[in-house]
Amino acid sequence: MTLRIAEIFGPTIQGEGALIGQPTAFIRAGGCDYRCSWCDSLHAVESQHRHDWLAMEPDAIMAEVVRLSGGQPITVSISGGNPAIQDFAPVIELGKASGYRFACETQGSIARHWFSELAMLVLSPKPPSSGQGTNWSAFEECLTAAKGADIVMKIVIFDDRDLLWAREAAARYPALALYLQPGNPNTDPLQPVSTQSLSDRLLWLVEETVGKGWLVPHILPQLHVLIWGNKRGV
Repeated sequence: MTLRIAEIFGPTIQGEGALIGQPTAFIRAGGCDYRCSWCDSLHAVESQHRHDWLAMEPDAIMAEVVRLSGGQPITVSISGGNPAIQDFAPVIELGKASGYRFACETQGSIARHWFSELAMLVLSPKPPSSGQGTNWSAFEECLTAAKGADIVMKIVIFDDRDLLWAREAAARYPALALYLQPGNPNTDPLQPVSTQSLSDRLLWLVEETVGKGWLVPHILPQLHVLIWGNKRGV
C-alpha cells in the first residue's frame, strides 16, 4: 500500500498543543475533507497540489524518519491535511517496533482503528471562523477509537465567537484537557509575520479566559509561527 505524503521533515520542535517544545519529526499527509478559511497548510490540502505529493510505502516513510532523526527514536507527529483519511497503521507499527512514539492531530471528522496505537491523539475541532461545521457524532467515534491513547482537545481562537464556541466544546467534553491558541490570520508563507500582532492576540486570549475566571484551558502561542513565521516545514 502507498500513502499520499505532502512532506516529511524534522527533527524540529513541536510548535503547538500539549507537546509544545518537544523534539519531533513530522509526517504531513496529503489530502483533507475540510477547507478551513484560515488553513496554513494548503499545500497538503488542496487537490491542485496533489502532483507534488509523494506516493510512499510505509517502510519508505519510516526510513526517511529514521534518516532525519539519526536513528534516535523521538516523537513522530502525523498531521496534514487530515491524516485520518489514510491508513497509517503500518507506519505506526514499524515505528513503534524501533522505539518511536506517535502523535496525530486531526479535526475529529473520521475515526480510525489505529488511533488506539498512538501515544497521543490531538482532536482539533474547528470553530466558526473556519467556515466548517463539526460533526459531534464523528468526534465521539474518534474518542471511542482512541481508547488507550492520551486524548486532548486543541482549538484555534480568532474571535469572541470562536471563544464562546470553545467554552461550549469544553463543557461538552470536560474530561479532555483543553488547549487554546490564538490563530494567525496571515498564512501566506511569502509574507512576514508580525510577532507583535501575535503577542497581542495571545495577551487578548489570556485576558478573555484566565482574566475572566475561566481557568480550564491551557493557553499557548503558536510557537513555530513566532519563531519561523509562515515558513513551510515547521
